[in-house]
Amino acid sequence: MLEDWIAPKAAALESRGLTRRLRPRVAGDDLIDLAGNDYLGLARDPRVVAAAADAVRTWGTGSTASRLVTGTTELHEQLESALAAYAGQESALAFSSGYLANLGVVTALGGPGTLLISDEHIHASLVDACRLSRSRVEVFPHNDVTVVEKLLAERNEPHAVVMTESVFSVLSDEAPLTALAATAAAYDAVLLVDEAHGLGVTGGGHGSVHALGLAGLDHVIVTMTLSKAMASQGGVVLGPSLLRDHLINRSRPFIYDTGLNPAACAAALAALHVLAAEPDRPSRIHAATARLAEATGVPPAAGPVVSIPMPGPREAVAAAELCFENGARVGSFRPPSTPDGISRLRLTAHAGLSATDLDHASAVIVDAIGQVS
Repeated sequence: MLEDWIAPKAAALESRGLTRRLRPRVAGDDLIDLAGNDYLGLARDPRVVAAAADAVRTWGTGSTASRLVTGTTELHEQLESALAAYAGQESALAFSSGYLANLGVVTALGGPGTLLISDEHIHASLVDACRLSRSRVEVFPHNDVTVVEKLLAERNEPHAVVMTESVFSVLSDEAPLTALAATAAAYDAVLLVDEAHGLGVTGGGHGSVHALGLAGLDHVIVTMTLSKAMASQGGVVLGPSLLRDHLINRSRPFIYDTGLNPAACAAALAALHVLAAEPDRPSRIHAATARLAEATGVPPAAGPVVSIPMPGPREAVAAAELCFENGARVGSFRPPSTPDGISRLRLTAHAGLSATDLDHASAVIVDAIGQVS
């Protein structure tokens, strides 16, 4: 029965070149990594590793329960306080993943009396949150503030949440946050900004919301992930303390999930301390991104991602495989992961890349694209 059910779906994906397969990484390989999200180059930093190891020795390998039982440690509160202060927010609440942070805040604010207004390019975690929210959902054309204003003006619901990303994960372009925040305020709505690719990268590392003077506004909520620039795992919702209390009492992904493990908390906290002490790291990301973009002939990006359009999914996979064989690991993104439906090579720059790394990787990538295109 299961084979009859699943096999046709698998065959349909394979026929379109959209089948995904896992490829385990080997510890200590010498590939130039342009696929991972370790933007600040801290995942193997001795200070971050030592902090995680010390946390395991002190607290054990797991948090032992949900945050409301025994899953909250001193490390959780230290991390939340430090992140809130760094991002210019009143409070923060840590979840066990960035996916759950988005799911948790949207479903806790959603319901029949809330309209959710979503940019068409938002991350899958926010898309799924909308589906589970029990709210009416409207999707607006990418970065189109005029449509957002129209939807807010015509709504019947007493509450509304506008959702966007500060820097989008595939095209790496910026959202018009100042205009969106002003529009939301004018119509008594909340703006939710996913800073997954902003923390540690934009605004000198503090994120785009902070850089634009929007941090701390009572109608602006921020979500972040700890699995990218913070070299760890987990997610955070930041905003007014009233929101934090609401999530503790109403967010099912927070209430019923086992808390973020202490080692992840300690690693993220150590990474944040390194970022604060070495504020030049974000500028090194942007320099690497600009260099990759110039070498591959695509426009410069606002964030750490260089997105290269490919003729189709099979060509994207083939080019990524050629890069791998020649010493560079790159991402191969295909629909439905690409918001515009165009298959792409997705390169992620990080602060630890040397000029030699960038030159070699660029040459490999350009050659691979030429071979498959």
